Parts: sequence; structure tokens; C-alpha cells
Amino acid sequence: MSEILQALADNCREAFGEAITNAGIDRNELTLEVKRDELLNVCRLLRDHPRLAFEQLIDLCGVDYLEYLKEAPDRYKEQKLPRFAVVYHLLSLRHNHRVRVRVFLDDDMPIISSVNDMWAAANWFEREAFDLYGILFEGHPDLRRLLTDYGFIGHPFRKDFPLSGQVEMRYDEEKQRVIYQPVTIEPRVLVPRVIREEGFGGRNT
Repeated sequence: MSEILQALADNCREAFGEAITNAGIDRNELTLEVKRDELLNVCRLLRDHPRLAFEQLIDLCGVDYLEYLKEAPDRYKEQKLPRFAVVYHLLSLRHNHRVRVRVFLDDDMPIISSVNDMWAAANWFEREAFDLYGILFEGHPDLRRLLTDYGFIGHPFRKDFPLSGQVEMRYDEEKQRVIYQPVTIEPRVLVPRVIREEGFGGRNT
């Protein structure tokens, strides 16, 4: 398997050149780190190049590395990589290959080009990443929330989003409609209490 992946990595380096900042194999899967401005060119070649032929988009998701970067590998710390990224999982039915493409984004305005025109499956995946992480997909035909309410405030999969949320929703009897109001639940951390009996499981004997 590693020889096949290594050959695939070599093909990608040859096809993309400096558009790829890193190509590594981890857990029997090839990951390509691509420059944001080169994403569409790389995706088009991944799909159309006869030696690659990644015709199918399996998944697309946002990632928030806020906590991870604090304990990241040295190469990430040295590069001071951004907090947000978009990850694409592609499948080549012709060659039975899979590849992961990762693109890092700016922290202040995480924005990237939509790949919806190349893979129609990206439509709802990009809407989900926008809804949960606040990542904007330029050129998406209908970029609006998918899982949360249209009036929802914030992006709940960001690591700094409070566990209790920003607002709560309730039905108002006087107004006879649903309204939003500040959260009334006090934030608290619940730590499970572990009780260990002497001799339990034969560990303390």
C-alpha cells in the first residue's frame, strides 16, 4: 500500500509543483496541503488528469485548529499556520485511490473558492462548513445555514463557541411567537465523579 501511495504522491508533486506545500502519508492515506489560491487548479487536475482521475468528492469539512496548534508538531509551530482549514476527501473509482486535500485559511476572514461546479456533492458540505465554522465559500450558488436556524448567532463548531450557546429560543405568550433571548443557564463544568472500590477488578489487590 505504501508503494502505491508513494507513487501517487510523486504523481501529484509532478502535476502540481509549487501549488502543493506538503505531501505526506499518514494512516495509509495521502494528504496534500494546497495553497488556497491554487485550490481550483489543483482540484481540476485531480479530477481530470488520467493518472489521478479523482471523479468523486466523498466529504468536505471545516476544521478549527485553535486548541491543536498549542500542542502541534514543530513544523506547524514554525510556520505559524492559521487556525482554520477546509479538508476534502476524494475518491478515484478508476484507480481505487483516495486522497485528502487540506487548505489552510486566514483567521480573520476564512474564505475559499467553492468547488461546487466541479463536484455537485460539495453543495451541502460547503453549506454545513459555513454554518458550523463560519467558512465562506466564494462562488457557492446558495450559501446559507443548513443545520441551525437562520437567526442563529455564531458558529457552534468553533472551539471558542460557549457550550451553552449565545442565545436561547422560547415561545412568548404575549407576542404569540418564538423569540430569542440571552441564555439564562449559568455556564458550569460538569466533571464526572469516579468512585473506585478497593479491590475492584483485581487491580488493587
